[in-house]
Amino acid sequence: MNSATAGCDLPLAAVDMDAWDANSDDLVRHAAGRPIRVVTAAIRNRALLRDLLGRDGYRGVLSFTLAEAIWLAGTGISDDALVAYPSADRRAISRLTSDEHLAGRVTLMVDDIAHLDLVDAVAPPEARAELRVCLDLDSSWQALRGRWRLGYRRSPLRAVDDVTRLARAVMSRPGFRLVGLMAYNSQPAVDLWRTRHGRIRRALARRVLRRSMGRLAERQAAVVEAVRAITDLEFVNAGGTASMAATAQHSWVTEVSAGSALLGPASTDDLTDVQPRPAAFFAAPVVRRPGPGVVTVAGGGYVASGTAGAHQLPLPWLPEGLRLSRDEGAGQTQTPLLGGATADSLAIGDLVWFRHVKAGEMAERFDNYHLVRGERLVDTTPTYRGDGKAFL
Repeated sequence: MNSATAGCDLPLAAVDMDAWDANSDDLVRHAAGRPIRVVTAAIRNRALLRDLLGRDGYRGVLSFTLAEAIWLAGTGISDDALVAYPSADRRAISRLTSDEHLAGRVTLMVDDIAHLDLVDAVAPPEARAELRVCLDLDSSWQALRGRWRLGYRRSPLRAVDDVTRLARAVMSRPGFRLVGLMAYNSQPAVDLWRTRHGRIRRALARRVLRRSMGRLAERQAAVVEAVRAITDLEFVNAGGTASMAATAQHSWVTEVSAGSALLGPASTDDLTDVQPRPAAFFAAPVVRRPGPGVVTVAGGGYVASGTAGAHQLPLPWLPEGLRLSRDEGAGQTQTPLLGGATADSLAIGDLVWFRHVKAGEMAERFDNYHLVRGERLVDTTPTYRGDGKAFL
């Protein structure tokens, strides 16, 4: 990619489109005929989203904010935008409720009656368009009365009765229409698999994961059956990059979601369900040679969100043989890299390529992605940051 991006402003971010194509095709195979809803938080680039939604096997987006869903629906990127999380954005709610066209293309996520109350406080049902609603089922595994958990803390809706009670509440409220259920299987994605937890605890957690996923599928199936007994549903969304292939086998699933595997960040290296190729990188130039076996690049401190630790640091990728210093890690203004002969072979101005730990967060650092095929630059497209966060 050095030749393809020669002359581009530094630091820069690039996407290997050959790897992107391969990952896109692999996900379709893993989905086993289920349409894939694209997790936009992992992409954050309209050109890449448009590319995916033009491919067979991909349908609709799972957005991370209501404002983003409205933006994508309003600009024609997707006419089927499901908001992944409940929203308390009154301005966005007001915009949605005042536009019947948007209201028919955006689906709100709720897991509490208070979410409906908030919408009604912004715009009473008699003065707005009918809103589409999806219920979010908690898919974590819990033991010891919740003191030990695998999976993220998301929805309070766990038991069948919890979900059907809220489903009936939605159906009884004027101005809302229940259209879907979502069950994001976050257990395989948690940071417990990282090295900081130790070999024994990781092994125990993986054993629990294997057993709990079967019980989770039983609970999810029971919830879907109970809700479908009281109303028709347009969709049941489940999965996530780490569990998509297994989830797609369940008969009650109508669609799956995926995002990170398309760009193959470092966090996907340990996955067993899917094994994406690395496709997204950022590059920083060598600006110092402090001593034998050491080079320093400008900036590079793009640390991922989540539990703090070395496992959230960017991964030096090319040229092979470089590693971060344990004493300094990835810095705000400079990042020293150790690497013996590899480091000694680099000159001032040469590029070092890194992989971010998370797919979408790289887009928060760069205005553009340079799309590369082989050694050819095929396009430069703005990220959400480069779009000026127009949806805000």
